[in-house]
Amino acid sequence: MENNNPNDSSRPDRKLMERNRRTQMKALYSKLNSLLPHHNSRGPASLPDQLHEAAKYIRKLQMDLERVKEKKDSLMRVERWNNTRSRRINEPKSPEIQIHEMGSSLVIGLTTDTNSGRFIFNQTIRILHEEGAEIASASFSVVDDTVFHTIHLTVGHESAQDYWAAALISERLSKFVNDAGA
Repeated sequence: MENNNPNDSSRPDRKLMERNRRTQMKALYSKLNSLLPHHNSRGPASLPDQLHEAAKYIRKLQMDLERVKEKKDSLMRVERWNNTRSRRINEPKSPEIQIHEMGSSLVIGLTTDTNSGRFIFNQTIRILHEEGAEIASASFSVVDDTVFHTIHLTVGHESAQDYWAAALISERLSKFVNDAGA
């Protein structure tokens, strides 16, 4: 047989349980309220007002977080673009050569990076002297980290042997520049 006596001590007191629950909830509301920025000091706000303020503050923080994430993503895209551009600018370029034969005259276009440009240009001039070419003019221009060299030269006086000399110079310079770029 079951005892339904409300004064039975084996059963937890409902009033005590409710009081403990309310005390715990009050402590949690107080803790939540302490985390909110207080713009007005009109005194303690009602519980619904505190909850409304907490919800509003959380929404504001979420929007701020989204804005910060968007700004970070934007800055990361700009940084990746700058890094890619910087890598392209700073990575050593393979030298390139273009040789245009016009009878016994040659026009050489040599493109190098600023680091290896002087060496490749000097070696090109050495090869031209070894082959007996007469340099009419040489010039260069620099854009970012690329050097553009232009060399005008004559090989001889338009004899058949001079055409072979021009072809030999072209072949030797092309081989040198391709080997230097490898």
